[in-house]
Amino acid sequence: MSEATAEPKSGAVSSSGGGGGGGGGGEMSLKDKGNEFFKAGNYLKAAALYTQAIKLDPSNPTLYSNRAAAFLQLVKLNKALADAETTITLKPQWEKGYFRKGCILEAMEQYDDALAAFQTALQYNPQSSEVSKKIKRISQLSRDKKRAQEVENKRSNIDMTKHLEKLKSEMSEKWGPEESWKEIFSFLVETMETAVKSWHETSKVDPKVYFLLDNEKTQTDKYAPVVNIDKAFESPHTHSSCFSFLRQYADDSFSRAACVVAPKSIISYPQVWKGQGSRKWKHGQHDGFFVQFESPSLRQLWFIPSSSEMGQTVCRDPEVLDISVHEVLPRVFRETLPKS
Repeated sequence: MSEATAEPKSGAVSSSGGGGGGGGGGEMSLKDKGNEFFKAGNYLKAAALYTQAIKLDPSNPTLYSNRAAAFLQLVKLNKALADAETTITLKPQWEKGYFRKGCILEAMEQYDDALAAFQTALQYNPQSSEVSKKIKRISQLSRDKKRAQEVENKRSNIDMTKHLEKLKSEMSEKWGPEESWKEIFSFLVETMETAVKSWHETSKVDPKVYFLLDNEKTQTDKYAPVVNIDKAFESPHTHSSCFSFLRQYADDSFSRAACVVAPKSIISYPQVWKGQGSRKWKHGQHDGFFVQFESPSLRQLWFIPSSSEMGQTVCRDPEVLDISVHEVLPRVFRETLPKS
């Protein structure tokens, strides 16, 4: 660029160009004094001297540009931006004003606006490698920021209902009007969303079975709505005894539905992702967890894969599995035919 620039963390201010409020001969001008303090890292004193110089020469764009650089170092970003805008107004075809503006907007993390400012600077000084580097850097920062925002939205705006539309229609077919199954559907959505939130916060879920108890029939002093199954997947024996217990529990508690949540990492048996042929696993090597919905006349199974994006753990969209091939537990409820 035509003169040295002040970066957000380093750099010197030009002492050339455009007057500085007096001081000829051997006497140093206010602007030059300000530049000396800037180079020494005393940005507060530099800004004060530029302010004095501006009072003497209020239409000098270099003074506003230099003071903008000092304010940027002091993280007085709104004042810095105002000075950059004034620089541009006073000298619209000087790339320095746009460069200053870009650096300040970068510090504000307003990357799209910063990029526009640097691109304008490049128009007025196409040979500037400094501006070209800034454009490359800001473009990457902008992409990273947008991606990080998308990841954060994924982590915070969990909406399982949209992924269960197909199940809604199956429930309608089996159970008729929505009031007949609305509570069961809400129970499933809430269980899945709670599991996803847990995974986002801790990168794990506890293996549990959640039961939708019958408000009128269940003896709530005897039957809790959650059963831990942390040993269930250690061996065929523990798996079988856990299933027998859960089936009896579902009967005795008069539960209307149940939801099994189990992380893939703890399942030694049955490792349903190791089948061949028609049982072949089609969902990659991702970590994640299973959610198996159980009711007397309807069953469904999902795998919710997990990945790391921008340093954050993110659950991907649930993948529907064929429960007849990949079930993590056999049928919990004794099968009943839907009412005609």
